[in-house]
Amino acid sequence: MTTRPARLLAAALAAAALLTGCTASGEQADTDPDAARPGTLRVLASSELSDMTTVLAQVARSTGVTVRPTYLGTLDAVDLLARGRADGRYDALWLSSDDYLRLHPDAARKVVSETPVMSSPVAVGVRPATVRALGWNPADVTWSDVEEAVRAGRLTYGMTDPARSNSGFSTLVSVASALSGAQSALTDADVREATPRLKEFFRGQKLTSGSSGWLASAYRRRGDVDALLNYESVLKGVPGLTVIRPADGVVTADYPLASLASTSAATREDVRRVTEALRSAPLQKLITDTTHRRPVVPSVPPGAGLDTARRRELPFPGTRSVADGLLDAYENDLRRPSRTVYVLDTSGSMEGGRLARLKTALTGLTGDFRDREEVTLMPFGSDVKDVRTHVVDPADPGRGLKAIRADTDALSADGKTALYTSLEKAYDHLGADRDAFTSIVLMTDGENTTGAKAGDFDAFYRGLTADRRRIPVFTVLFGDSDREELEHIADLTGGRLFDARDGSLDGAFEEIRGYQ
Repeated sequence: MTTRPARLLAAALAAAALLTGCTASGEQADTDPDAARPGTLRVLASSELSDMTTVLAQVARSTGVTVRPTYLGTLDAVDLLARGRADGRYDALWLSSDDYLRLHPDAARKVVSETPVMSSPVAVGVRPATVRALGWNPADVTWSDVEEAVRAGRLTYGMTDPARSNSGFSTLVSVASALSGAQSALTDADVREATPRLKEFFRGQKLTSGSSGWLASAYRRRGDVDALLNYESVLKGVPGLTVIRPADGVVTADYPLASLASTSAATREDVRRVTEALRSAPLQKLITDTTHRRPVVPSVPPGAGLDTARRRELPFPGTRSVADGLLDAYENDLRRPSRTVYVLDTSGSMEGGRLARLKTALTGLTGDFRDREEVTLMPFGSDVKDVRTHVVDPADPGRGLKAIRADTDALSADGKTALYTSLEKAYDHLGADRDAFTSIVLMTDGENTTGAKAGDFDAFYRGLTADRRRIPVFTVLFGDSDREELEHIADLTGGRLFDARDGSLDGAFEEIRGYQ
């Protein structure tokens, strides 16, 4: 199988192709994102920092410098830096943490003048009724208590994908460090020691996501998940959660803003001015009051509801090999397997370049499929043409991946577009609930033209059992497909729309991986 660093690089490049710069007001930039502009900082930022719009608007007013963020998952951003793909495109880096960056010398040497701006520890947000049922005192709860509740079948939770989100990775490190009893930087031996307990712990994970925002939405929609594991600041923004910082330690994000080494002295001065503004007392207070993050300036108290009791900082992996090994263990052994039906438009309008792009994207995606993953290809035109299911067997992963590539290569374009009929058959194929992260991916280049209509599918979906209604559809906007139609499907099923019309189809499929 393709190595994880190579997969992350592919994901980073593809995802970056989908993104455009955003102004501090949250609007899309109307200029070339590669072009440097006086008084504007092009910042490669962790996606969770999208909640800093109000703060950045105030920074622009006080300094005259506009911050134009491009949001990307922290781990993907590090790989983008390491490969030199950020040189000349960005002026500054603003990640939730530089811990993972420091494990990659090729990336770390491209960064200068790192200054923490705020902080937020990993925490556990639990429904109050569950806290009462478990008899917990929030101030005393440990990671071992959480594990014990999971093992007893009394606690389920959601967390973001550690391979794409720093909140997920920091959570994974927190759990591994606490359950292994590591007293210093995590080692391979620590991970091996903790593996049996980690397997039990991750049996409780019922939701995964590529973003904290979608995770919170899915949690509220489902109603059958007890808790979320994420940064304290994210959990404080979810109504109705009791937020617990485990007493045996946490990993904390400190959000350092840094200049890139490839920039000019004038640009670095702009970064310094922005950093100074962000660390001023008025903006530190605005940050903690509006984003629930903790100030780094001692004179500014944490916002209302932020517990000030001290917690041990859990050790981060000391080497890249340990970090990558922990991620590989999570993806291929510790977490629940994935089960996905790819409903693929191969109608006549896909003939030529569009079909070629689809084949390229799917073939590239095979390098990202995990051990134990079940992948079903369901191409359709006037009706479903074929249903091919393959499992990536850990004993012989190449066999399943080869079969998926062969089925992809055999795709051909003809017929009309039976979008809703095909979706109904995807749900029928998935059948009853299983112990897996289950989802449907729908890619189409046009509107529904035959078979079941939108109202028919809505009625079909409402008639599904509760467990099957929890299966989200992730829709991919491509070619001439109808945004309103695909947004409705995603909203109805609890999925999400990914736009590949102006960007990369490869990138859309790769981004969806964080939700599977």
